[in-house]
Amino acid sequence: MNRQVSSAIGVAIVIGIFFGLSGCMHYEPIERENINSNKATKGLFIMNEGNFRSGNASLSYYDPDSMKVENYVFLRTNGIKLGDVAQSMTIRDSLGYLVVNNSGIIFVINVNTFQLVGTIRGLVSPRYIHFLSDEKAYVTDLYSYFISVINPKEFKITKRINVRVNGKDQPSTEQMVQYKNFIFTNCWSYDNKILVIDTQTDSVVDYIEVGIQPTSLVIDKYNKIWTITDGGYEGSPYGHTAPALYRIDAETRKIEQTFNFELGESGSEICMNGTRDTLYFINKHIWRMAATSDKLPDKPFLENPTTNHWYGLTVNPYNSDVYLADAIDYTQPGRIYRYNVHGELLDQFEVGIIPGAFCFK
Repeated sequence: MNRQVSSAIGVAIVIGIFFGLSGCMHYEPIERENINSNKATKGLFIMNEGNFRSGNASLSYYDPDSMKVENYVFLRTNGIKLGDVAQSMTIRDSLGYLVVNNSGIIFVINVNTFQLVGTIRGLVSPRYIHFLSDEKAYVTDLYSYFISVINPKEFKITKRINVRVNGKDQPSTEQMVQYKNFIFTNCWSYDNKILVIDTQTDSVVDYIEVGIQPTSLVIDKYNKIWTITDGGYEGSPYGHTAPALYRIDAETRKIEQTFNFELGESGSEICMNGTRDTLYFINKHIWRMAATSDKLPDKPFLENPTTNHWYGLTVNPYNSDVYLADAIDYTQPGRIYRYNVHGELLDQFEVGIIPGAFCFK
């Protein structure tokens, strides 16, 4: 493909530019390794955030069949650090897009070799990427009032979408789901909105108000959009309310049902199974419910001992195994726990500091 032509020269230029722009971040010479994933294996990437302003984010790769984990695969393969706060990862064909929030950059790697093939720059505080086609994708942002439209083949920003709407005092845009020609994105930081973007005009055409700080967003097989709020925190200038789970009809954009939690609880990390008919989320424990349910479950799917700081959650789309990220004390390497659909522990392994996001290959 065109984006991989003269990859050796391109990577050399990319690395040179990265070192030149890295500012106060200190890089020691690092010997590169050849670490290849099995092309036939449906593996799992783990984005480890690292500590804010410490530049110690990292990428791990786990093979569920062999139960083998490789840590720091980006660093070991490319000889450079991933940067400051690894936020999310999305795969398109054979390329993985690593969104590094506080570094304002997206690294693009080959998912089989982990080798760097390009970068996307000019971003303020990127969060998530959503592909509309091979030549068009959206990138949300925490601190910018714009969503960037990029050309993934050219690694360039082509335009920006203004996300200012009435009553929106903070720029935050986060996760994205698509229904027909519309993208829905939740506004988390000091906000309460889900924006609706027309992908044909690249403009905000509507918004939906929910509770304080919707943390994540998914869409099920019935075209119902789900979001969960954390309710803010005590003393927050934006307010502090009980969190809730919302089900929204994608066609009418109306809230169909609100599932309320208790004040002081905090919902996060909502996700779906592979058939998109079952919902999982964190609210101290791990909860599972059918997408057609009209009430919250009575018992958690997995109970959380008080020693665990569950920070990330995902469900394998192929076999519904559940993966939990434990940030422990947010300074030492975190741990990943893998459970089957019956809640039985299958494996656990150590990764980098603050594992928060997952991406299945």
